[in-house]
Amino acid sequence: MIKSLLASLIFLFTFTNAIAQNTFSISGIVRDKKDGLPGASIYLSGYKIATVADNDGKFKLSNLKPGSYDLLVQIVGYLPYSKSVIIADQSVQVDLVLKENVAQLDEVTVRADPNRQKYINQFKEFFIGKTPNALQCKILNPQVLNVDFDITKSTLTVSTTEFLVVENKALGYRLKYMLDHFEFNSRTHIIYYSGHPFFEELKASTAKKKKYVAAREIAYYGSSQHFFRSLYANKTKEEGFIINKMIKIPNPNRYPEYLINANLEKLKTLPEKTGVRKTAGKIDTALLSFWTKQKEMPRTIDKFSRAEVLTDTLVHDFNQNLKYISYTDALLVQYTKEKESLAYSNTGFWIFRPLDVPENEISVANLMSEGVRFYENGGIYDSRSLLFEGYWAYEKVADMVPMDYIPLPKNSISK
Repeated sequence: MIKSLLASLIFLFTFTNAIAQNTFSISGIVRDKKDGLPGASIYLSGYKIATVADNDGKFKLSNLKPGSYDLLVQIVGYLPYSKSVIIADQSVQVDLVLKENVAQLDEVTVRADPNRQKYINQFKEFFIGKTPNALQCKILNPQVLNVDFDITKSTLTVSTTEFLVVENKALGYRLKYMLDHFEFNSRTHIIYYSGHPFFEELKASTAKKKKYVAAREIAYYGSSQHFFRSLYANKTKEEGFIINKMIKIPNPNRYPEYLINANLEKLKTLPEKTGVRKTAGKIDTALLSFWTKQKEMPRTIDKFSRAEVLTDTLVHDFNQNLKYISYTDALLVQYTKEKESLAYSNTGFWIFRPLDVPENEISVANLMSEGVRFYENGGIYDSRSLLFEGYWAYEKVADMVPMDYIPLPKNSISK
């Protein structure tokens, strides 16, 4: 772990020169309809990189590798702003035009919602998570959340027109999160959220910083970010990942969908046709309960496939900055260098495994589109292209580290 100072300096000098030859910048101006906006804060989503606009509203972010970036802009009196920028083989200039935040400028009377706190608590659980790290996270400005529950769709949606600020005392970060969309469906139990986080370091003593470093290493290793970085570099095995398949097979205990629907429809119309209400009603109740339970049963069940998926056949080049994967069934990813924690075992995220499979962290990646594009840093280009189950579904915002996070060697961390 400890290297000589000379060797470290030589490596740093060589690495810096190599990077400098292939890095670019994003520059431009932040303005409203007329003038530049001095003092505007410009962040790079998912990173710890930021700057402030000068007196003319101009800014510059340097030393950026080719790839896709999201710029975030914040200044009092204006709505938060985001813009996607792609760096290919040259630096990029942008013109960022902000709109006034009318909600801040005008006094608004909001009717109190008696269920608001309940919905915010649900949002915290499904957005920040229920891991040990989540217990040390706090939303500092919950008043900016716009909460809505659609009872007909059993769907909770949350949005905001301002940065959501989350203090993570487990990993030592303060997140400014521009939440684009959050959705939880209580029928399907599917959670989806998208947004743009910016990471700031919390002030801490030297001893506290060491604890943060150790906690961040644990959060990073085995994560989806770690996996996709390893996949991009073709080092999944070396990094401790085993890739199998989770095959969906028809549920042998469930009747065909057409038969279930036909019987449910028949039960709804039978009493009116026969006119025998008392007797038919009793029979219908029992049958209705049976076919309703059939309807609620999963159409498929999971089968753990022992065949290992080879990365040579799984991963393809999309362009010079992106790779992509496309597959059938679902990817089952084991991380062999960490065992599932007790806290995780007591949640509903646990994935079925044969009895002889070690208690490694297991995650399942369900493909929701034709393919998944991803970057060298482990970032996913298509936010809705994957649906996670297992450990990656269990870990949420409380266990995030920046996209430019550089981990220590795995054997240097004591668990």
